[in-house]
Amino acid sequence: MTEAIQQIDETPLRADAARNRERILTAADAVFSERGADASLEDVAKRAKVGIGTLYRRFPTREALLGALCDERLLALAANSRTRDDVMDPGTSLRAFMIELVIHASHYQGLAVQLGTVLKSHTTGCHAGTAEGQRLLQRAQKAKAVAKDVSFDDLLCVITAISLAVEQGGAVKSRVTHLVDLFLGGIRTR
Repeated sequence: MTEAIQQIDETPLRADAARNRERILTAADAVFSERGADASLEDVAKRAKVGIGTLYRRFPTREALLGALCDERLLALAANSRTRDDVMDPGTSLRAFMIELVIHASHYQGLAVQLGTVLKSHTTGCHAGTAEGQRLLQRAQKAKAVAKDVSFDDLLCVITAISLAVEQGGAVKSRVTHLVDLFLGGIRTR
């Protein structure tokens, strides 16, 4: 499955295939914004005015489609994060990245549940977001701001939990920073 996703991202598209891909992404953004990330892919295909087979040729899974939709935001998030290296200490940089990722995971209703899988979809943006999160974690661990036994998957679990709390209405977006700070307080080195 991963090879199929990578091939899709790397294979140059004919002009008509490129137009179909753009129509699918535009339609998916609209449908997912209206109905959430678990909306029917058939509805996405209908909105894009392509057959379901065309959608699945371009995006073999829902996660691949979500990954493609998240690409630009994740690339920007990773690039923005790197600009903070000289102005923020490693722990503060990790905190800012986590807050931004929680906010990103709230872009579509239901995206939070799939965030970990989407980040592993091997698109350019997903790879950049994951690599940046891992880099920031290692930097924070080296600075002794985060315990050595914390993994990036641990961070994703917490980011997902906070995103779900925001999405489910258990917490308002203004509490994202507070919830991230609670977690970070618990993983500081002792």
